[in-house]
Amino acid sequence: MIARLRTSRNRELVNLLLVALLTMAGFSAVHIARENAVSNTSLLYAGFFLALYLVAHIVLRIALPDADPYLLPLVALLTAVGEIEIYRIEPELARDQSVWIVAGVGLFTAVIWFARDVRVLENLRYTCGALTVLLLLATMLFGTEVLGAKLWIRVAGYQIQPGEFAKVLLVIFLAGYLREKREVLERPVRTILGVGIPAMRNVAPLLVLLGAALVMLVVLNDLGSSLLFYGVFIAMIYLATGRWLYVGGGLALFALGAIGAVQFTSHVQRRIDGWLDPWADEDDTGYQIAQSLYTIADGGVFGTGFGRGFVLAGGDTIIPYAETDFIYSVIATETGLAGAAGVVLLYLAIAHRGFKIAAVADDGFSKLLAAGLTFVLSLQAFVIIGGVTKLIPLTGLTLPFVSYGGSSVVANFALLALLLCVSQRANRSRDAWGPADRSGR
Repeated sequence: MIARLRTSRNRELVNLLLVALLTMAGFSAVHIARENAVSNTSLLYAGFFLALYLVAHIVLRIALPDADPYLLPLVALLTAVGEIEIYRIEPELARDQSVWIVAGVGLFTAVIWFARDVRVLENLRYTCGALTVLLLLATMLFGTEVLGAKLWIRVAGYQIQPGEFAKVLLVIFLAGYLREKREVLERPVRTILGVGIPAMRNVAPLLVLLGAALVMLVVLNDLGSSLLFYGVFIAMIYLATGRWLYVGGGLALFALGAIGAVQFTSHVQRRIDGWLDPWADEDDTGYQIAQSLYTIADGGVFGTGFGRGFVLAGGDTIIPYAETDFIYSVIATETGLAGAAGVVLLYLAIAHRGFKIAAVADDGFSKLLAAGLTFVLSLQAFVIIGGVTKLIPLTGLTLPFVSYGGSSVVANFALLALLLCVSQRANRSRDAWGPADRSGR
């Protein structure tokens, strides 16, 4: 056992060292492209990343020695790619992002120390559900409108996006509630048109959250967050019950809410118009997506190189909000199709590890928690990548661990910590990884 644990954590350490080298190379490339000279900046950022993630590694080695050894290096690589591109766009923003990453690792450490046994969170499921609703209400009442959507709350000069924290709280609530009520949700008490309907008292808390997501879509004009919340709700209730009734009903309600938002909300209508035909009004409704597609196409297969993409013009970014909503487009132009596909593969690798953790967890709450956390991260990545590539309508979500933004980075590090806590318990309670996985593979 001791040899296995040492091997797993050592493999994690080696991968973190590789990430530090890649970080140094990326920052060096950007600086050479900017100044045509080598700078100590690349060494400073590489040292910063290595020191920061060494702290996280040591915490895992002490507190969760048997946790998954690949999730932390995968996240470290994503944050490094994001930091390099943010530095390429605006060095001051990269320094701010570094501060948020430090805060995220701090919360990561706190969650690991205080929630090593994630089952304690099951007792807080209703508290988490209430906090989810309160955060959404606070956004509706006190939120600041940006580009037609209310996503942010200003506190002491800082902007906070409550929805990023609400998504984690929502998953905890759903995991606890569905574990408790799974049997009664599966068992119908009446039949309507041949469809078994469960008792309303058991469905009511779920309907409240569904209603909150619909209200968020209409009132906050936030198509992305409402889609994220709805997707997580439908996925988790299906995992818990296996009933397509909830999937069909949830999709039908969301479709009605989306149609209503398109009819009565100009912001959502503009997003749909820009998605369907961005070149019909390229200077207005289709400007963002058109610029994104032009930038992605400019990268070709292997890209222009870090710092050399046609992203800046006259000191301004060609793509609006390139460091947040459209950072994937910047990555695509400077690393090409190969690099853009690589980023997608990183998210797929995280999804694979996360769902594997859920599969080997030995209790219902942990299974649902790990699956829900993995799904919310994967769906968020899909929604934003799909939006900037015109696969789906553009939304205001951030690319997890990559986009500039404090709330997103900090909340996602809490999500990562919870996944690793579930992994630790699953690996300690049973020899689930099999012979090939005892070393972390």
